[in-house]
Amino acid sequence: MEIGFIDSFFNWFSDHPEVLIWLGGSSLIIFIFSLLGISWLVAQIPEDYFLPEKRHPSLWKVKAPILRLIILIIKNILGAFLIIGGLMMLVLPGQGLLTIVTGFLFVDYPGKFKLERRMVAHPAIFNSLNWIRAKSNKAPLRI
Repeated sequence: MEIGFIDSFFNWFSDHPEVLIWLGGSSLIIFIFSLLGISWLVAQIPEDYFLPEKRHPSLWKVKAPILRLIILIIKNILGAFLIIGGLMMLVLPGQGLLTIVTGFLFVDYPGKFKLERRMVAHPAIFNSLNWIRAKSNKAPLRI
């Protein structure tokens, strides 16, 4: 029964090649975005972002709650697209795991800051992030 399912799965894709073209094209776009965007995004992180004492609302969040809500919605939608694209790249060409992790960094959820700090505290990740920041002439991150 399992072989019949696999055959019908491949037959469906052979009958609908436009789906493969769409999946391949979206995978390529997300791959290019992740290559170009990751360096820029890492350079934009404030050097003291991962310090626990910095965790207080910034002034623009207090003075412009509607703008904050709009940005939060856009950021979560972008994160969801990256997660979905990363899942697709697990079976298609591209950096699936890196894209999924990037998507989770965009999406807001409880415990996100603790998870980010734990990930960034790993020496290999911390050194890689600071290497990227050095290439962008930015101060190293502090944890």
